[in-house]
Amino acid sequence: MAIIVVIAGSYLGYQQLSDSGCTGSVRLTVAAATEIAPAVDQTAQRWIQDGANVNGTCVAVTVNAVNPATMAAAVASEHKVSLTGLGAAPESVKVPDVWIADSSTWLLRLKQEAPGFVPTDGKPVAQSPVVVAMPQKVAEGIGWPNKKLGWKDLLAQLTTSTRLRTGLVDPTRDATGLSGLLALGQAAGAGAKAQQVKVGAIKALAQSASALRDDLLQKFPHSADPNDIATSLSAAPLSEQAVVAYNAEQPPVKLAALYLDPSPLPLDYPYAIMPEVDLQKSAAAQGLRQQLASASFKNSLAAAGLRAPDGSVGAGFAAPLGAPEASPSISSSAGAEGKSSGGSAAAGLEASALSQVLGSWAAITLPGRVLAVFDVSGSMQTPVPTAGGADRATVTRGAAKGGLDLFDDKWAVGVWLFSTELDGKKPYKEIVPISPLSSARSDLEKSISKIVPKSGGQTGLYDTLLAAYQRVQNSWEPGKINSVILFTDGENKNPDGISQQTLVNRLKQLNDPKRPVRVVIVGIGTEVNQKELETIVKPTSAGGVFIAEDPAKIGEIFLEAIASRSGAN
Repeated sequence: MAIIVVIAGSYLGYQQLSDSGCTGSVRLTVAAATEIAPAVDQTAQRWIQDGANVNGTCVAVTVNAVNPATMAAAVASEHKVSLTGLGAAPESVKVPDVWIADSSTWLLRLKQEAPGFVPTDGKPVAQSPVVVAMPQKVAEGIGWPNKKLGWKDLLAQLTTSTRLRTGLVDPTRDATGLSGLLALGQAAGAGAKAQQVKVGAIKALAQSASALRDDLLQKFPHSADPNDIATSLSAAPLSEQAVVAYNAEQPPVKLAALYLDPSPLPLDYPYAIMPEVDLQKSAAAQGLRQQLASASFKNSLAAAGLRAPDGSVGAGFAAPLGAPEASPSISSSAGAEGKSSGGSAAAGLEASALSQVLGSWAAITLPGRVLAVFDVSGSMQTPVPTAGGADRATVTRGAAKGGLDLFDDKWAVGVWLFSTELDGKKPYKEIVPISPLSSARSDLEKSISKIVPKSGGQTGLYDTLLAAYQRVQNSWEPGKINSVILFTDGENKNPDGISQQTLVNRLKQLNDPKRPVRVVIVGIGTEVNQKELETIVKPTSAGGVFIAEDPAKIGEIFLEAIASRSGAN
C-alpha cells in the first residue's frame, strides 16, 4: 500500500507572485520520508513567506510525505528496473523534483540496478542512529543501561536464547532493518561457521518480521503484565526517532534504545535532486537545500525526534535514556571495510554488501523455484590459488552447499549438471528434479557431491540453457520467483550443439510476460566471455550476469545474484 500524505498549506505563494517583483515562477515538488516531511514543510513555508526567490524566480514548494519504499518503487519503474522485495508503485505516485528518503541505501540500491539513475547533491539533511529497541524491563534483564553492549551480544541472544522474541522490518522495504542485518553480518564475521550463524540470526528475526515499521511497533507489549511482556516482541533494530516517537505516546511499557557497538549505518536522509530536473528547478532545489541547513530547521528536526547530520540535536530533543549527546557525524563515519563515507552514510558501503544481505533475506523469506545448473567441464579442475589450491568444482560445491543451507523450505530446487555428452548426446543431465525443499532437502544435499569435472569434457552452454529455461517455464508457478541459475567457467564449446543466434531467437520466442523466468549466470574465473553471457541472458525476464573473477568468492557472488532484480509474479 502506498503511503503518501500531502502536507497541508505547503503549496502557497503563487497568489503572491504578481506582487513580488519576480520575473517568473517555478513550483518545486518534494517527496520526503514520513517522519521528516513536517520539518521540511515548515521550513519551506517560512522560506516562501519570506519571499522565496532564486535568481529572480519566485519558488513555491509542495511537500509530500511518502514511504521511502513506495517512492523507490516509483523511481525504479521509471528506469524500467525493480528492487528486491518491492512491487510496482501505484500509478498515482509520481517521481518528484527532490526526494528525501530516510537512507542513502535506497539511492545505492537504485544506482546498482539502474546506472542511468544519477541524482545530484545526495548529502544528508538529518540523522537518526539505528538502535536496538527493547521494552525497558527486558533491556534491564540483559544489563541496560549500566552495561555497554555490542552487536555480538545481540547475535549471541539471537542464536542461543529462547527468552528473546526478536524481529525487524523487512530489510528489502525498510532501511533500519537493512542496517540491522548489515551490523549483525559484520558481527558474525566471515567463513563457513559465520555463515551458519548469520543464517540462524536471519531466521530468528524473520519469525517476527513486518512489512511496515508501525506494524512492528504494535508487536511490543501493550501492558506491563509480565505474561504480556514475555509473549510480545522483545527486540528489534529501529531508528532512534522511532523509539522517541513511540515513547512520546506514553505507552504502558516504554522502549529502551540500546546503542550497540560498533555504531551501525544510521538513517541519513539524503537530499537527492532527481536526474530529470531542469536547470530552473535545480536552482530552486538548491535554494531550498540551503534553508535546510538553518538553525530553525535543526529545531524542527528535534521536535520530530531527529538529529542534525553532524549528530548534534536542536532545542527540545527528547533523548532516550543512555543516548549520546551527539551521535557520530555522518561526514566522518566509516562505511563498510573502513572506507570514508564522503558525505553520506552509505557512500563508503559497497553495493555488493547490500546485495549479499538482501540475497540472504530473499532466500530465507521469499518463496521461489530455482533450477541450479552446474558446469562440470574439464576446465572445472583448474586450481584456485585463493582457495588453498582447491579446484573450481570444489569451491562451487561449497557455494552450492551454502546456498542450499540458506534456502527456506518454502523454496523448490532442482539440480542439473552440464558439459558435453552427459546423457547420450545431450550435454546436460538431471540429477534432482525441481522439488520442494521440505521433502527433498536430503536428496539435494547428496547431489552436491556429484559436481565433479568430466575429464576432457567441453561446455555445452547454449543447449543446456535453452533446455533449463524450457523446463522451468513448463512447470512455472505463480506467486514465486521462477528462475534458472547457471554456473560456468568457460565459453560455449559444443560442435554438435545449437548456435548462439539460435538460442537467442528461441529465448525471444519463449519469453512470456505472463510466465516470466529469470535467468542468472554466474561466471567463474577469468576465462568466461562476459559479452557472450550477457547476450544470451538479454532475451529473458529480469536476468543478470555476475562474474566471480576470484572463484573463491563465488558464494558472495551467488548472494548478489539472488538479490538483484528479484520479483515474484
